[in-house]
Amino acid sequence: MLIESRPCSDPELAALVSAQQRELREANRPLASVGGSFPTRDDVSYLVGVVSGRAVACGAIRSIDRSTAEIARMYVRPAYRQRGLGRQLLDALEELAYQAGHSVLRLETGTYLPSAIALYRSSGYTEIPVYGEHVGNPLSACFGKRILISA
Repeated sequence: MLIESRPCSDPELAALVSAQQRELREANRPLASVGGSFPTRDDVSYLVGVVSGRAVACGAIRSIDRSTAEIARMYVRPAYRQRGLGRQLLDALEELAYQAGHSVLRLETGTYLPSAIALYRSSGYTEIPVYGEHVGNPLSACFGKRILISA
């Protein structure tokens, strides 16, 4: 998989984010009426995974402060799952955060996404208290990881 940085205005990125949000709404029927539009943001660094010329995966890093970044928008199209693409994308996002000088990563996922939780745990993430806009959502699970920054 080729992993490329893409601007928030990229139409393939927008299609991936839309597919992700549609799938999450379908998987999480009790909260399906929550939300609506999930636009990309220009204060976020996006990566897109490309296989045979097709954008099939995406993820993002959002800086929280000098030391902390949040991983968001992790998504792999269903037909491309179970091939290690999510792990490749997660590794690339961690490298992007490292290059930006972050030493702590955090993320939120749904408790109803066991594959995502397994990926994060097997990549060294540990469960942390629910944070920010996710506080009070019983379907949110949050994870964190410290990455080493060399001097």
